[in-house]
Amino acid sequence: MDNVKIHPSAFVDEGAQIGAGSQVWHFCHVMPGAVLGERCILGQNVMVAPGVRIGNNVKIQNNVSIYEGVELEDDVFCGPSCVFTNVINPRSQIVRRGQYQRTLVRRGATLGANSTIVCGATLGRYSFVAAGAVVRGDVPDYALMAGVPAKRKGWMSRHGFRLQEQSDGSLSCPESGWTYRFNPEGELRCQQLSEDEPLQAP
Repeated sequence: MDNVKIHPSAFVDEGAQIGAGSQVWHFCHVMPGAVLGERCILGQNVMVAPGVRIGNNVKIQNNVSIYEGVELEDDVFCGPSCVFTNVINPRSQIVRRGQYQRTLVRRGATLGANSTIVCGATLGRYSFVAAGAVVRGDVPDYALMAGVPAKRKGWMSRHGFRLQEQSDGSLSCPESGWTYRFNPEGELRCQQLSEDEPLQAP
């Protein structure tokens, strides 16, 4: 594994895959069949379950568990102690391993500290979930979600700033000056890069 750093207190089980340049820190557990991309960082006490797929350049802060059924695309940020689930109606007495619901976090999304993502949702590219929010359904690209339950409070730029409405109906990032517009399908799109392009080249 090229340039991979694994702290001595971490467990990376046989059959797990760790991409080049990734770092696995104190008390982490990466289980068999988990796939971690390149240049990822797992902070202290992160658990990655079997079969989980994590893209490149993903940063997962302390005390986060990525359960079976969860997929994180490239450039996702998971804040400290954010929570994923994989069963909608868990009971200790009933085994529901065959009923895990998929949760997909698309490229560039940010999940704030202590946010909760209820299983079965897709979080759009570059969406931004505020600290402590509880997401119970799909989230559009670039949406700013806050509250319990989470509701859309605005739109966020790729650079992590709230978009500001302009006189021509477009939205603008106050840091970069990049412009965002809604396409005919009602989806917000950046005018400088497509949603599949990274903000910066690796």
